[in-house]
Amino acid sequence: MSEYAAQPQLLPARMLNEFVYCPRLFYFEWVDQRWEPNDDMVEGRIAHRSVDSRGGRMPEENDESSTRTTYSVALSDETWGLSAVVDRVDHRDGTSVPVDHKKGHPQTGGEPWPADRAQVLVYAALLDAAGYTVDHAELFYAEEHVTVPVAWDDDAATELRGLVAAARELAESPVPPPPLVDSPRCPRCSLAGLCLPDETNALTERHAASKKRVLPRNPDERPLYVTEQGAYVSVRGGRIVVSKDGEELAGLRILDISQLCVFGHVQISTQAITRLLSAGAPVLWMSYGGWLNGWAQGSPSKHVQLLRRQVLSPDGTAIARQIISGKIRNQRTMLRRNAKSTIEPGVLGSLRELAGSAAEADGAASLLGYEGTAARLYFENFTQMLSSQVELGQEFDANGRTRRPPKDPINALLGLCYSLLVKDLVAVCLGVGLDPYIGVFHASRYGRPALALDLTEEFRPLVADSVVLNVMNNGEIGSEDFMRRGIGCQLTKQGRKKLIGAYERRLETEVTHPVFGYKISYRRCLEVQARLLAAVLIGEIPEYRPFVTR
Repeated sequence: MSEYAAQPQLLPARMLNEFVYCPRLFYFEWVDQRWEPNDDMVEGRIAHRSVDSRGGRMPEENDESSTRTTYSVALSDETWGLSAVVDRVDHRDGTSVPVDHKKGHPQTGGEPWPADRAQVLVYAALLDAAGYTVDHAELFYAEEHVTVPVAWDDDAATELRGLVAAARELAESPVPPPPLVDSPRCPRCSLAGLCLPDETNALTERHAASKKRVLPRNPDERPLYVTEQGAYVSVRGGRIVVSKDGEELAGLRILDISQLCVFGHVQISTQAITRLLSAGAPVLWMSYGGWLNGWAQGSPSKHVQLLRRQVLSPDGTAIARQIISGKIRNQRTMLRRNAKSTIEPGVLGSLRELAGSAAEADGAASLLGYEGTAARLYFENFTQMLSSQVELGQEFDANGRTRRPPKDPINALLGLCYSLLVKDLVAVCLGVGLDPYIGVFHASRYGRPALALDLTEEFRPLVADSVVLNVMNNGEIGSEDFMRRGIGCQLTKQGRKKLIGAYERRLETEVTHPVFGYKISYRRCLEVQARLLAAVLIGEIPEYRPFVTR
């Protein structure tokens, strides 16, 4: 088998462990090369320190020297198609015993867990193939300080061949296997936030929707915004430091940063960029006015099957219909909930009809027409949701929705909020493994991040528009936070900081998910919706369900 074969020739023992533990986890890590660390992995590495830092020499053939131990032994065999690094090999009375260290405990009754058993069978097979005499392997469980033997014989070899064949067969599938149903393994899994087991099972009708909450890998991660012109971003130890003229303005641990977003003339050191990208945090560059100029990310996603399906998907229009229908329904909800005066008769009814028509649109042109008509109705009534600063609302009514440049304060607020939302969804797409430029509704032309713009649509009313209404109605931002130049209007430095703060607070707001029933932040909603769209593209779930509130 050549190095360009469909599958790698050697299957690592750790991957066979994952296959037995959860076939879907195996598929994600082995085929799609998707990884996320968690506390269990860190604890496991700590439990392995005693063996990872030591070495030794394996005995030569007919070596009858005294009993000894070898650590971290690398083995492979092309006949078996397996590879491994054995934690420890004990040499006793002419036999070699592979020993694997586990941080947990055995099953009730002292039996090894099936996944652990499969892993040490690989060790035994590889030692046997290398010419050593092996009659059993051992599992050491650190939590209870017990050692469990696993016999190596003809039956064990047959069992191992069956597992290897099944794992390789699964790896040939173009889509991952379905998630486990109501399994206690899921909440502690490092890939639970990528897998979405309860959500996927609910949408494929394998199981009723569960109210178990799926948390992101690090709930303390937040974007770091740098808006101070002339600032310098560097790294010191494990912290990102923002300074200007030798004075430290801010500092944050790298592990607490989900993305770095810089506005205008801000310098970043190569070391800071490298450390952030290594931690999986993209760096995004915005213009002074808030337009997304570009970004840097670490190694691109290895989820090649998803990218291929994204390019070749015939279901783009079906997904776009749901996205735009969801957006219009959310616009209607915003007007119904927040209007301070009576909405003109027929507006809410028209929006309801347009949402229904969008869900059944027969093509991109008609869908664009429904979306445009709904947007006109919505923004014609937008200022009826303002309870204060009426004079700014009157200016918006006179101008309508304007862009580049925005002609009035409300348009300036909307423009920056939409840009921040697109920026966040670009980062989400990169994290999920989607190409932000290949969309289903917006045309993939003129350098626009079309898919990020698509995913933005259903969240424009609920996140961006809501932020604008809140800062206006609460008096958090007023006329003093804007400056006018020529025919345009833009936020001052302080006004921009206020709006970014309000936007981040909105993303932290929790809402009950309309499909899955659990409380979830808007920030997490962005990722969940992107992962559900990815699941539709690769054929895991039948249709895309937009995020819609009542």
